[in-house]
Amino acid sequence: MSSKKHVPYRVYLGEKELPESWYNIRADLPNLSPYLNPATKKPVTPDDMKAIFPLDLIMQEMSDERYIPIPDEVMEIYRSFRPSPLCRAYGLEKLLDTPARIYYKYEGNNPSGSHKLNTAVPQAYYNKKAGIRRLATETGAGQWGTALAVAAQMFGLECTVYMVNVSYRQKPYRKAIMEVYGAKVHPSPSPHTNTGRSILERDPDSLGSLGIAISEAVEDAATHEDTNYSLGSVLNHVILHQTIIGLEAKKQMEKIDEYPDVVIGCCGGGSNFGGIAFPFLHDKIREGKKTEFIAVEPAACPTLTKGKFAYDFGDVAKMTPIIEMYTLGHDFIPPGIHAGGLRYHGDSALVSRAYRDGLIEARAVRQTDVFKAAIQFARTELILPAPESAHAIKVAIDEALKCRETGESKCILFCLSGHGNFDLTAYEEYIAGKLADYEYPDELLNERLKCLPDV
Repeated sequence: MSSKKHVPYRVYLGEKELPESWYNIRADLPNLSPYLNPATKKPVTPDDMKAIFPLDLIMQEMSDERYIPIPDEVMEIYRSFRPSPLCRAYGLEKLLDTPARIYYKYEGNNPSGSHKLNTAVPQAYYNKKAGIRRLATETGAGQWGTALAVAAQMFGLECTVYMVNVSYRQKPYRKAIMEVYGAKVHPSPSPHTNTGRSILERDPDSLGSLGIAISEAVEDAATHEDTNYSLGSVLNHVILHQTIIGLEAKKQMEKIDEYPDVVIGCCGGGSNFGGIAFPFLHDKIREGKKTEFIAVEPAACPTLTKGKFAYDFGDVAKMTPIIEMYTLGHDFIPPGIHAGGLRYHGDSALVSRAYRDGLIEARAVRQTDVFKAAIQFARTELILPAPESAHAIKVAIDEALKCRETGESKCILFCLSGHGNFDLTAYEEYIAGKLADYEYPDELLNERLKCLPDV
């Protein structure tokens, strides 16, 4: 297709065109290993997970069905903010002088400002259905905590959020918006759990990590009968819910006679990347499509590009199931980069297996390069991207510049997973030249990997 062919700036779907089922890539990924019980080291059973999850989510976590219907109650709420637009980045294309056709799926048009509401709504629904009164969770940059606060409010649930301490300090307005929607927000590590107290005793000034915050939220849920745990990334059912992004994008691209040559997403735990990529990866696995898939992570937290493929705990306190994944070690404490949502020590088992099997690739990028790309995008597309989303923008720009060099007119699709309206401190520091790059050293990585469980 010629790069001169004009398509609308934004491609929408009607409410009746919304996908009615989520796509479950477990049906198409061979070689998946079972989760292991952290106490017995034996494969996890549904009963092992009932202390913190409702049965419906447990069954989705373990299901091999290719498509799982979206409940009517969830669809009704989805229609209030979905479908999200597929946008052609004409301004960015012009700036780069590239023959590439750049598209992005914009997930910031909802009260949480990110893709996280796609799974927060069904998680709140299934917990309400199970008779749960309160949800406990962790959050890095605050997008997930905001989304769960919004969804919990919709279903009349209470919500407690353990927010990674460095992000709690950097992003006060994320805390404020969570509180607007009724959530209680604690900096993690906190004095409210045994896990938090033990860490604060050793390091009163701890920056925290997602692994620590997860431990606190899981402990909270496990010690209160009326409370369940909700996770915003990593687990199978979370990525399942996020496939609404890619399923919509496929329908929208069909409307304009397009199909991506490259699909890009930032990758922390894997839900945003899996959400945009997996419906297209289905076509590569089942139909032989030649699409390239690129998961983009920070050089400061290089889980896929430098981590080890091994069984590891999902949290610091070793309370979660042991999962086979790419990991930097569950004791990993990342530096305080501004992309707080990409600071997790591990990756989804599904994303990890796809990477291990060569179905996708991964790239690690530096913080200052990410913010440079973010500002280019903001000035040409008039949306201020979240620092996490800007990782995908950076690599989309790289791919578009390659097309300028080769003359190829590739179709590039990335997920703009959220806006950066609450990340102005980070932009202010970048513009003032105060942001530093950090690449995680191999010797420190090798030390962290010594904590892996013997299984």
